[in-house]
Amino acid sequence: MSAHEYDPITLEILWSRLIATADESAATLLRTSFSTIVRESNDYACVLMDANGDSLAENTGSIASFVRILSKTTKHLMGRFPPGILEPGDVLMTNDPWLATGHLPDITIAVPIFRGGRIVAWTANCAHSPDMGGSLWAADAREMFEEGLRIVPVKFLQAGKPNQTLIDIIKGNVRTPELTIGDMYAQVSAAEVCAQRLLELMDEQGIDDLGPLSHAIHTRAEQVMRRAIAEVQDGEYTYSIETDGYGGKPLKLCITITVRGDEIFVDYRGTSPQIDRGCNSVLNYTSAYTEYPIKCALTPHTPKNEGSNRPLHVSAPEGCVLNPRFPAAGSARQLAGHFLAGLVFGALAPAIPDKVIADSGGGPCLRTVYAGVGYHGQRFSAVLFASGGMGATPFKDGLSCVGFPANTGAGSYEALESVAPLIFWKAELLADSGGPGTYRGGLGQEVVVEVATEEPIVLSTMSDRWQHPAFGLFGGLHGSPSKVVLNDGQPVNPKGRMMLQPRDRLTLHFAGGGGYGPPVERDVELVERDLRDELISTRAAAEVYKLAARRRPRVLAAAR
Repeated sequence: MSAHEYDPITLEILWSRLIATADESAATLLRTSFSTIVRESNDYACVLMDANGDSLAENTGSIASFVRILSKTTKHLMGRFPPGILEPGDVLMTNDPWLATGHLPDITIAVPIFRGGRIVAWTANCAHSPDMGGSLWAADAREMFEEGLRIVPVKFLQAGKPNQTLIDIIKGNVRTPELTIGDMYAQVSAAEVCAQRLLELMDEQGIDDLGPLSHAIHTRAEQVMRRAIAEVQDGEYTYSIETDGYGGKPLKLCITITVRGDEIFVDYRGTSPQIDRGCNSVLNYTSAYTEYPIKCALTPHTPKNEGSNRPLHVSAPEGCVLNPRFPAAGSARQLAGHFLAGLVFGALAPAIPDKVIADSGGGPCLRTVYAGVGYHGQRFSAVLFASGGMGATPFKDGLSCVGFPANTGAGSYEALESVAPLIFWKAELLADSGGPGTYRGGLGQEVVVEVATEEPIVLSTMSDRWQHPAFGLFGGLHGSPSKVVLNDGQPVNPKGRMMLQPRDRLTLHFAGGGGYGPPVERDVELVERDLRDELISTRAAAEVYKLAARRRPRVLAAAR
């Protein structure tokens, strides 16, 4: 069947089956993984691609950066391992930051899917590993070589047989070998399920070549995106922000978005040069977190694949913090890349005010990593993926404690306590943390965690928004900042490592989202509801929302 012969109903059914295939692959990874990073925190993605390595279907609820980058990484792997040297059962792997997602903890595997002796498709997935050695997941390394073990493109399995030399090297360089290797095999299982389900679909439907179906899907996704772009007024839209940066030196992020017909060109010229710490974002990661918010704003309800991205073009000057040169440190690349959604929305706000949201406190979100000797003398490495508040929308309040744009979450604190010597004493919403506005920003949260070991452990803190909280739009105010303190108020380095002693307690404040529209235009009933639910204080109700002054006319009108 050629591309033009797929009627809308058939195409919808087949497209949905492909998405379901990616979802089943993701469910397999979730259920077979060893680490809480995958099981609880959602830090993974699964993608099904055609024979060219172009994405066809992505698992629902995936990590936005991973799904966009996986096709690019797969194409790099295809160049290193052409079809002539591949066979059924081969599993390719890399975590090279410039070929993949920008930092070493993310392990990407890609698997060719054979049918009738030829490659008809590819499946790939990416998952954040519990540990990749080196400096731990941290922001203070000076170059990539300090950050951990780099796996150049290699076969993890060859014809179904493990590459034992590679496995031994990985085990010998990570703090948690069982969890790390266990998650890699879970990724292999997920890929196998994806391949099986695709082959079953092809057999069932008598599809010998995915090319026509791939073309039909990509064409329609591209058409939807182009129509949405064409509705935006042509022009050049600019915006810039400052971040906390490193060591008291802020970083400047600048964006120029050019809308021309049915295409968008994004340029980050003017952005600060790369730094000698781990806050640099490689271009793959920068592009992914540029394209994602554009998709969210313009075509939020259609499935995303390679076609959705074809009208979008992203560039950044080589050597800047959003396109660093090898071997720049980038383990904490989210401390630059997660700001880009707010930057995109800030630039496009004048053109599409009803389709953007205010800046989010969870972009970037505060991350803390704990490592040392835990229960029964075993080494552990654990990450807290709790989230701040999302920015408010033109029509409703921002979501509280929801990861955006990363789509990760804390999951179950009890599950984390079961595998790491940590006790979580508090996790509650922070009153007044959401940026005031006609629609209020999502609230951040306060989390208190205690070290339950018998000896010191290492803490790595990766955070921003201490000095530059999430901004509001169209008169909305900024959200609350981030903060981390130890015990009786001792400050913690926002981007550093330190030793924690047994029974030390950390108090973490996750930033709130920005507000949308002037606070004094917020519906009085919504202000009263927030006050009743203790989401805002009486001071904020009186001084920011002017509640008393706005109640009086309403009462008098009712009396008349």
